[in-house]
Amino acid sequence: MTGRAAMAAMACAMAAVSCASTSVPDPHAAAKAYADAASRGDGDALYGMLSASSRQARSRDDVKRMVAEERGELAEQGKELARPDVRVEATARLRYADGEEAALELRDGEYRITASGALPGGARTPEEALGQLRRVLARRSYAGLMRVLSPATRTAIENDVRSLVDGLDEPGTLPVQVNGDSAVVPVPGGHQVKLRREGGVWRVEDFD
Repeated sequence: MTGRAAMAAMACAMAAVSCASTSVPDPHAAAKAYADAASRGDGDALYGMLSASSRQARSRDDVKRMVAEERGELAEQGKELARPDVRVEATARLRYADGEEAALELRDGEYRITASGALPGGARTPEEALGQLRRVLARRSYAGLMRVLSPATRTAIENDVRSLVDGLDEPGTLPVQVNGDSAVVPVPGGHQVKLRREGGVWRVEDFD
């Protein structure tokens, strides 16, 4: 999926969520239900709140045993969660078939984008930054690569590219040094382009 396609798909998904915002479960209600179940030490209720993957990792009996062992701590958690000044944050992660991800945050009943593989640059951990780098390289996205780089590195690369573009403004005037099927072209600005002829077609082999 290209960056533009990912953006389009994301926009459609966001539009669908926005239009159906009244059906988005209230995270406060879920927090209150957890607080009530924790205060009661209700293992069955807590098990029912687990995600499908969490249920695969722990059986109902496992959860009930943990609740029995940590009854006091859970009761304290329930008490803290029931406080009126508790701030509840809801997030979601949308994964595309090609591995792209979009991080969403629920605000005022609507999910809004907080980070996305199509819009890199908002990594909160080194692991997220590496994941973004991998995705933009896999897409061969120059624009995406520029967004994940530090400002200093991005500026240096953009200056080099701009200098090379300016040096190649009039390619017909550049001194081409041909040696058989290879050629070297000095470019103003301290650059050099290496060419190679393959099957009668000249292609760029390297440049700096």
